[in-house]
Amino acid sequence: VQLQASGGGLVQAGGSLRLSCAASGRTYALGWLRQAPGKEREFVAAINLSGVNTYYADSVKGRFTISRDNAKNTVYLQMNSLKAEDTAVYYCAADVSTMRIQLNRPDFLGQGTQVTVSS
Repeated sequence: VQLQASGGGLVQAGGSLRLSCAASGRTYALGWLRQAPGKEREFVAAINLSGVNTYYADSVKGRFTISRDNAKNTVYLQMNSLKAEDTAVYYCAADVSTMRIQLNRPDFLGQGTQVTVSS
C-alpha cells in the first residue's frame, strides 16, 4: 500500500491544522505517528477499518481527532489547540491492526509532512 500525506505547515500556538493521508491499494487500519527533532518516533492516533474505534496518545487526547472516509480510502487528523511541543514530522501509517500502529510498528509508513507550531 502507498500512503500520501498532506496538510502540514506552519501555525501559531493555539491554532489548527488538518492532515490528510490518501491510501492506495487494500484498505487497512490507519493512523498517525510523529517524530520531533532529536526525539524518538511516537504514536499519535489510530482508527480501525470501520472507523468505529479510535485511539489516541495521552498527549493529544481532547485536542486531536482522527477520522476516515473509506470511499476515498483517506484518513484525516484534525489538530486543534496546537502547542509548540506538537512540532514534528507527522507520518501516516497503515496496518491490519490498530495495535501495531499504537506500538509504533506499522507494516506501512508514508512519507512525512512537517508540522511546525510557533509559540
